[in-house]
Amino acid sequence: MNIDLNNAQVIARRQNKVIYKVDKYAVKLFDESFSKADILNEALNQARVEETGLKIPALEEVEKIDGKWAIITDFIEGKTIAELMKENPEKLEEYMNRFVDIQLEMHTGRAPMLNRLYDKLYRKISESGLDASTRYDLHTRLESLPRHNKVCQGDFNPSNIIITPDDEAYILDWSHATQGNASSDAAITYLYFSLRGKDKEAKMYLDLFCQKSDTARQYVQKWMPIVAAAQLEKSSDEEKKFLMSWIDVVDYD
Repeated sequence: MNIDLNNAQVIARRQNKVIYKVDKYAVKLFDESFSKADILNEALNQARVEETGLKIPALEEVEKIDGKWAIITDFIEGKTIAELMKENPEKLEEYMNRFVDIQLEMHTGRAPMLNRLYDKLYRKISESGLDASTRYDLHTRLESLPRHNKVCQGDFNPSNIIITPDDEAYILDWSHATQGNASSDAAITYLYFSLRGKDKEAKMYLDLFCQKSDTARQYVQKWMPIVAAAQLEKSSDEEKKFLMSWIDVVDYD
């Protein structure tokens, strides 16, 4: 595919990557800090989740553009749920209901070749920099929780859901995808809102998730110190203080 980024529209800028719109494609261009293995793993995740039949942008190519690796997918026209929430604050509960419904539908998917969430969380806790006693407690708690095989996006938040003009929902960004326990995925989403000081949205989200999935709130809360520890390594100093507050107050069984 001959991709020219000189006059391409920038959709978003993220740390160490830029996303462009080029004709009918979205081009995610990574800088040199990303390893080839991580980029190819993200593309592989995308391909494996695509096989489940869930609505996600189709993977088209992985190639180098001007010496940098890029993942090329179909471009999905529409607005993110985050944009809709910002534009129509009076419809927050309506959009949050839709957001949770999309996540629950995603959790019905199965992709047996995806990496396992348990393995990823265990490794992240080991690399967290926490002291040995805390790591032991977190590993023990993780070991005690059920291991499922549901498709988990790993960063399910309103900016990763596109609603098209035809009112179809597409889930973006599968770099963190695994198969595992849905309540861990919910804990990550709750953490996303909480880290941004969106306490109202966090509570509304968790209440709806637990209600719609018939899951005890306490069960999701068991995952929170685990997912907080898993995010320590790549967090800012301010974020680390917040994450540590989740980890330090844990009453371990």
